[in-house]
Amino acid sequence: MNFFRGVIGGQAAGPQPSGAETIQKLCDRVASSTLLEDRRDAVRALKSLSKKYRMEVGTQAMDHLINILQTDRSDSEILGYALDTLYNIICNDEEEEQDESEDENAQKQADDLGALFTDKFIQDPEHVTLLLTLLEEFDFHVRWPGVKLLTALLKNQGVQLQGVILVSPMGVSRLMDLLADSREVIRNDGLLLLQQLTKGNAAIQKIVAFENAFERLLDIITEEGSSDGGIVVEDCLLLLLNLLKNNSSNQNFFKEGSYIQRMKPWFEVGDDNSGWSAQKVTNLHLMLQLVRVMVSPVNSPGATSSCQKSMYQCGLLQQLCTILMATGVPADILTETINTVSEVIRGSQVNQDYFASVNAPSNPPRPAIVVLLMSMVNERQPFVLRCAVLYCFQCFLYKNQKGQGEIVATLLPSTIDANSISAGQLLCGGLFSADSLSNWCAAVALAHALQDNLTQKEQLLRVQLATSLGKPPVSLLQQCTNILSQGDKIIRRGSKVQTRVGLLMLLCTWISNCPIAVTHFLHNQENVPFLTAQISENLGEDERLVQGLCALLLGICIYYNDNSLENYTKEKLKQLIEKRIGKENFVEKLGFITKHELYSRAAQKPQPVFPSPEQMLFDHEFTKLVKELEGVITKAVHKSSEEEKKEEEVKKTLEQHDNIVTQYKELIREQDSQIQELKEQVASMTSQNEQKQATITQQLSQIQQHKDQYNILKLKLGKENQSQSNSQGDVSQVNGLQTEELIQLKEEVEELRKQHTLLQTQLDDKDALINTLRSEAAQTAEGSAGGSENTELLKELETLRSQVQSQSTEINQLQTEREELLRRAEAGSSDVVHSSDGSLDSAKMAELESRLAAQMTETERLKEETKSLSGSRADLEQQLASATSTVAILQTEKAKLQTEVQESKKEQDDLLMLLADQDQKIHSLKQKLKDLGETVEDEDDLDAREQTDDDEEEEEEEDED
Repeated sequence: MNFFRGVIGGQAAGPQPSGAETIQKLCDRVASSTLLEDRRDAVRALKSLSKKYRMEVGTQAMDHLINILQTDRSDSEILGYALDTLYNIICNDEEEEQDESEDENAQKQADDLGALFTDKFIQDPEHVTLLLTLLEEFDFHVRWPGVKLLTALLKNQGVQLQGVILVSPMGVSRLMDLLADSREVIRNDGLLLLQQLTKGNAAIQKIVAFENAFERLLDIITEEGSSDGGIVVEDCLLLLLNLLKNNSSNQNFFKEGSYIQRMKPWFEVGDDNSGWSAQKVTNLHLMLQLVRVMVSPVNSPGATSSCQKSMYQCGLLQQLCTILMATGVPADILTETINTVSEVIRGSQVNQDYFASVNAPSNPPRPAIVVLLMSMVNERQPFVLRCAVLYCFQCFLYKNQKGQGEIVATLLPSTIDANSISAGQLLCGGLFSADSLSNWCAAVALAHALQDNLTQKEQLLRVQLATSLGKPPVSLLQQCTNILSQGDKIIRRGSKVQTRVGLLMLLCTWISNCPIAVTHFLHNQENVPFLTAQISENLGEDERLVQGLCALLLGICIYYNDNSLENYTKEKLKQLIEKRIGKENFVEKLGFITKHELYSRAAQKPQPVFPSPEQMLFDHEFTKLVKELEGVITKAVHKSSEEEKKEEEVKKTLEQHDNIVTQYKELIREQDSQIQELKEQVASMTSQNEQKQATITQQLSQIQQHKDQYNILKLKLGKENQSQSNSQGDVSQVNGLQTEELIQLKEEVEELRKQHTLLQTQLDDKDALINTLRSEAAQTAEGSAGGSENTELLKELETLRSQVQSQSTEINQLQTEREELLRRAEAGSSDVVHSSDGSLDSAKMAELESRLAAQMTETERLKEETKSLSGSRADLEQQLASATSTVAILQTEKAKLQTEVQESKKEQDDLLMLLADQDQKIHSLKQKLKDLGETVEDEDDLDAREQTDDDEEEEEEEDED
């Protein structure tokens, strides 16, 4: 009956199943059904119940849904349902949050559910890996729910999930592929996913950056219309901020990739800037923050300077200055632009100089600095804008002594122009106006014009102010102290503290490390009594800071006092503190500064950021000055006169030591220069020595060549003489050959004479070098090396001498061989004459005799030149012996000389190979002569025949006897 009622639509009797029971049945159906359609329907039903019964579905169905993701990968529809269901139970839906906003406990419970189910899901890292794998599916119904689910997981448990994705193979790369998806919904949700993924994880930020994220994001920004784009541009900019903020590696990659240049078109504005949409304002605000991230003062100085240089070179700074001077720009964008320009020029001299040259489009044109200062001292301008202008002025003067001088110069009497408003006039006007915030800003700005610049502190003492008609002008320093001392008469009571704090910071910065300014301050008889009275009084909580600053100012007067005023020397001021205030009380009041709550806030970063004007009391640079001076002032106050005298003596001693050290440094520099000169001389002499060694090697090779040529001539003459004795009919032919050989011998002798002349010239050069070495050796005798090094170099010189002697021996041997050759030539000539008395022509014989006589003359002259060369060699040996004092300089060249010797040996081997080739050629020529029928005999045969002829002659003589 129940079944029938269910079929016909009637309601079954009994209680209806609860939501938990229904979910349990659906889970059983998912787990047990074998048909894919049944499992798909069950998962779809779970999806529809997942928002209303979030707890039940999450606790009972999560494992089954994960199993579906693992087993039913082939069906994209059931995967989409499963992913949507998991997303519903993990994500804290906005509508659900709004519905439950009335009950905070329920809201907290919902948030806890999301974190609970997220922990359960990521408990097994394989589940995250599975989800990353599903993101590779191109099907929209799988990929989009997977992106949303992973984003929800990252929102709930970002740190844990980042760790799992980081160790997953190709995990980040798979997520980066989402940016290339052609479907904008997936791409945009991929941006949100990457935003959550890159929060606070530098390792993932680097991986994303090196996956070409900058290029893709900038392309998307350009495609979407840059600053005029929609929410997608905002998402891209937020992701870029995540990647670059506090990540020096990505910042350097961004700069090196020339992506800074691609930011310039973002800031192009037209003439009409009214009616900007809220989205455009948001986009431009994020773009300016992106520029500031690259040049933030918290970055390393080198990286910041490099980015500042790139921004100037690509024109980005110029574009920002255009926005700065444009009309109709919203106030918050103008404020952020001023802050951005401030950090782009901070500490960069080139950028600061450019900013000083920027003029506002007014008539007449005014410098941008003047226009900005007008806004700073105008109490009707917004507070955040005035703070931004002050920060811009501080950054303009940061490490910019040129700019500091230009600002102070506008206050000096010689440079004041009555027809125009200058920066100095605006600062003075703000310093003494009725607005306490203007007083404070002007005082801090003027203090930055004096920061770490002793010259400008002294120049500012010349500034005179006309207070009223009929009264003489007073100095700026005196006027500041007058305002402090008169207090309530000039400044309204409600703003007294802020004005006095600003003036005291200015005075402390002004007179610190400037004894002349201290003397000027103490010269006013009212200043010291005023300071002591302020410090010694028991005032309220608001006045404690003023008391601390007065104690700091008085301490600076003690520490930087040069005792030029008799009434206010260091000792008298300390006695005054001890009598009127007490040393312990003075130190306690001095400590009020660093204990103040706003002091710590100002010391954190250079930009003046304050929630309200009343809390604007401390400047960042002033906190550095307090930290530097507090300790030394405390020590100076507690020191006795004897300790000070001892310190002065120690200072004098240190100064003397410094002078001595300076003298020694100068002496060392001079010695270094002398050593450098000597090194250059050694290098020059070394090169000359190498040249001489090369010349000697060349001469050795030439001598060897001449020796070989003489041997060849000797063989040829012997053969010719033998031919002449054998055949009377061949006498004329032999005489012609001998004549040709004699001509060749004459040419060789002439060549040898030229080479000897060249050798003599080189020897003269060596004589000049030795004289130079002698003079240099006399100058550097004190710095010469030890005896062991001299001994080694002497050995090297002995080796050189032995080489020269061997050359001389070879020359003598060559001369002997040449004389023997000539003698044999003469004998052969006489034999020819005796054997051909009846057949030779008298004219030819006369010509032959004249040639032989000329040859003998040349030979005698060659002998004389050889003797002269031997004498020159002896002189050279004597001069080398006298130059032994310079051997220390030549030691470093030992290795090079050995190298040259090896090269000489190699060249000699090459010459031997050359001789072998010549012998081979002679042998081949002899063989050709034999083939032609000529009689050719070897040297051994010639010697044997000569011996036989001699024996026959002796036998004939005996027979005649």
